[in-house]
Amino acid sequence: MDHIRISTVITAYLIAINVAAFLCFAADKHRAVHKRWRIKEMTLMGLCIAGGSAGGLAGMYVFRHKTRKPLFFIGVPLVLILQTVLWIVVKGGL
Repeated sequence: MDHIRISTVITAYLIAINVAAFLCFAADKHRAVHKRWRIKEMTLMGLCIAGGSAGGLAGMYVFRHKTRKPLFFIGVPLVLILQTVLWIVVKGGL
């Protein structure tokens, strides 16, 4: 029973952090276009590192934002790969 609750909490967290990352990339792109205050790059990357790498990567390409910056076009996919491998190892797949 505890396993189901932990799994549900982790799933809800991952959904929320990925939606948040996606929306932050959207907001930052909108702000960039309108020459307004921007979201710090470390905040965007922090969201990706905190589990939102899939949402961050989707946001990068849907909004064509940060796709020329090495920190993002190399870093975000790398974080996603590392998180995926970690998830597989934790779940006992490797």
